[in-house]
Amino acid sequence: MLGTGTWEQRKLGDYGNIAMNRRIFKEETSTEGDIPFYKIGTFGKNPDAFISQKRFIEYKSKYPYPKKGDILISASGSIGRTIEYQGENAYYQDSNIVWLNHDERLVNSFLKQFYLIVRWNGLEGSTIKRLYNKNILKTNICVPLVDEQNKIGNFLSKLDSLIAANEQVPKLVIKIVNNSLANSSFSN
Repeated sequence: MLGTGTWEQRKLGDYGNIAMNRRIFKEETSTEGDIPFYKIGTFGKNPDAFISQKRFIEYKSKYPYPKKGDILISASGSIGRTIEYQGENAYYQDSNIVWLNHDERLVNSFLKQFYLIVRWNGLEGSTIKRLYNKNILKTNICVPLVDEQNKIGNFLSKLDSLIAANEQVPKLVIKIVNNSLANSSFSN
């Protein structure tokens, strides 16, 4: 059973600051290479650009880099799309892909669920919307104690996985039926 502790309403900025990778210029990328470089158009998909292992090691050691479990956020285009950084060697486009570098009072599994429902205030731009760091930091969040955040985040993550698995069943059934019909005598 989930706890009944008091929840605090705070701003995300009360827990940390916005971090992003160091800027990578187009001439520093190639279409093949060692380390995937994700831009806003390839965020959460397959990369179409890469940086060298040497540059990756240098930049990772000198500049902000996500920790395993950090929730990366798209701040341009499809605002608020998220991925959980799994610890793989990859690099992300500065200012367009950011994360909240927070302290231990905020749990990533809870934060990930919060990002699914948050309504970002102050989106700017007429054609292409932009989520600025100040808007993220000023966003209100209601937060329970850390133990309860863990329980809620883990419960909702398991529920998301169960829902995703069940959504695949009808697709699989349709594929099997279509294949059966295509290979049956009814199609002749």
